[in-house]
Amino acid sequence: MAKTSIRKVGLALGSGSARGMSHIGVIRELEQLGIKPDIVCGTSIGAIVGAFYVCGKLDELETWVGQLDKWSIAKMMDISFIAGGGFIEGKHLTDFLEKHLGGPLIEELPLPFATVATDMETGQEIWFKSGPVIKAVRASITLPVLLTPVQYDDQWLLDGGLVNPVPVSVCRALGAHVVIAVNLNGDLVKKHFTAAQQEEPPEVNTEASLLEKLAARFESNSVLAALSKEEPERPGMFDVLASFIDIMQDRITRSRMAGDPPDVMLVPRLGDVGLLEFDKSAESIAAGRRCVQSAQEQLTDYMGG
Repeated sequence: MAKTSIRKVGLALGSGSARGMSHIGVIRELEQLGIKPDIVCGTSIGAIVGAFYVCGKLDELETWVGQLDKWSIAKMMDISFIAGGGFIEGKHLTDFLEKHLGGPLIEELPLPFATVATDMETGQEIWFKSGPVIKAVRASITLPVLLTPVQYDDQWLLDGGLVNPVPVSVCRALGAHVVIAVNLNGDLVKKHFTAAQQEEPPEVNTEASLLEKLAARFESNSVLAALSKEEPERPGMFDVLASFIDIMQDRITRSRMAGDPPDVMLVPRLGDVGLLEFDKSAESIAAGRRCVQSAQEQLTDYMGG
């Protein structure tokens, strides 16, 4: 298939929390192949990376995540047990987005851009194709239980990964003729169960260790402390939550892709990166690069290379 001037390439960046840093590697490697998308759509973490890319701030995001460790991640999490709807209120995250992205409107961006969220009451898929970029991103990243839901007009919104983890359909609706999709939800389900079966899981490899540090920071909060504790050979509460999210999004992704497959599917190998392990961003970015390299022949066929 030779690419003509009217053929538009859409990039659908999927959900997957910390694993979404692999989107940076995907974008970098696509650029090395001379492939630049005409349309970018993102769900959850894909919405964040997509927004930074379209706003021309991807270098800033990559530099920032490269400096993260478990303590700095913990400090970003404004834990609240009175806000309701989630453990993390999300103000620190919103402040970070505003600081680095500013206040652009989606319709002012150099490329068509959209994010996906979920209406909490109806389960309806909500597409943000206009309006403030910050609101569109914040609505899309609201992982149930972890982040508090966002009110937009008269709707309470949750993470777009609940309904459309890899927004291929949104890319097509915005006019993409060829869609490159990045699916972060493969090779993940076994991670949390396997980690939970280790008698002494290494501290650096478990989300539980992050929660232990959070508990130390908020040691007066007995509920958070309880969340961080695990019994030997038994999954902890965070293991259960992370596995639930992974399994759900994997099954939804499979269903959506069966009905509306992309032209090129990229699936980075991210089984060793947990839900909140943003300190493994270098590993995730490298996995994204390798994924594109492995699919180079298929990509160049579609791009006419």
